Amino acid sequence: MKELYNNVCYKCSKLVTNNYSTSFSLGIKLLHKDFVMPIHAIYGFVRFADEIVDTFHTHNKKDLLARFIKDTHDAINDKISLNPILQSFQDTVNKYNIDVELIDTFLNSMEMDLEKHNYNQEGYEKYILGSAEVVGLMCLKIFVGGDEKQYQELKPDAMKLGSAFQKINFLRDLNADYQTLGRAYFPGFQLENFNATTKKEIEADIQKDFDAGLRGIKKLPKKARLGVYLAYIYYISLFKKIENTAPEKVISTRIRIPDSRKYLLFIGSYFKHSFNLI
Repeated sequence: MKELYNNVCYKCSKLVTNNYSTSFSLGIKLLHKDFVMPIHAIYGFVRFADEIVDTFHTHNKKDLLARFIKDTHDAINDKISLNPILQSFQDTVNKYNIDVELIDTFLNSMEMDLEKHNYNQEGYEKYILGSAEVVGLMCLKIFVGGDEKQYQELKPDAMKLGSAFQKINFLRDLNADYQTLGRAYFPGFQLENFNATTKKEIEADIQKDFDAGLRGIKKLPKKARLGVYLAYIYYISLFKKIENTAPEKVISTRIRIPDSRKYLLFIGSYFKHSFNLI
């Protein structure tokens, strides 16, 4: 019966992914079947933690997050949780020997989001490490299936890919983060001073991360490569769209890729992979 319970919990994490993110849902579909449910478990955990700090404004978010953190540690240590999202997550963590330090670093970044911030360079790098880079490393632990040598080899590029994705999210959500949540992630950022020069500097930094990330994708085990490549293609397409958008529009409109375009990217990535063009 424990197997039935686990299956139900993993399906709950899959439901979270499918409802919150079309892009990640598509990417996960292209992973080998061995990776699908563990990656859903990672996404469900990350999504729920993020939801606490970004959405539950009429509740005591600090208290909710503290309870979520305690429940996370209890679930991992006890190897059981009645929270289906934490059950699938702890099962994945224990099965793939995901370092608790990675999880704590992520949760620390969520705690940072409880306060309004104007980040300096140090805080910016710390936040990206916790909110994105270590999440990429959790996924990498799954992809390499316990091969520590391969994990260490791919670790720097996986972190850069996560960094690129997060910085794109920052650009996409500039107005909402600044006006609604009181957050300015880019060091020294002021909405009223955001111009073409500032935008190009940020984009140049993101491009460096993307270059390193693509290098790492090409070294991934083939079972993982296609799904991660699709996520890369989605984000690079969003990046190019932002690059071609005037600064004043970037700060007033949430730039997005239509679902119809996402499905075309899905098909294109599949064919590139099929013909070993990645």
